[in-house]
Amino acid sequence: MMDVIWGIVVVVLAALAWGGQTLSWLAPPAAVRWGLREADSEVDPVYAADIEGEAMWDAFTLWTLLAAGVLLLVDHRTWPYFGLVGGGMYVYFAGRGIATRVVMRSRGHRVGSESSLTTALTALVIWGLAGLVTIVVAIIELRGR
Repeated sequence: MMDVIWGIVVVVLAALAWGGQTLSWLAPPAAVRWGLREADSEVDPVYAADIEGEAMWDAFTLWTLLAAGVLLLVDHRTWPYFGLVGGGMYVYFAGRGIATRVVMRSRGHRVGSESSLTTALTALVIWGLAGLVTIVVAIIELRGR
């Protein structure tokens, strides 16, 4: 039962992250309208370029945790491998996202409104923890085989 619950949690969180980053890369105006990213005019140009590149790369990499969640739900034996890779991607994604925003802001760069920064940091912490927990669960699964 816990596998089903965690699989659902992972699918939902990963779909939000991967879907949001993919939309941010492919349709920035829509992502701005939906509050998934700041308008380029609201942030420093270097930060706008960073989030654009980050969104593009994330569209290619963040699907791995989504795949792990789906594979966990259908009890496929390969899910732990996707969980290890995907979990690692999300820990990196979260850590880099938090560090970049905090450092750029501390150096006086505009990285968005206070409320959007709080939302972004909160979401990144949640995604990072989801990645970390998935890694632990995947290791437990692999050790039990």
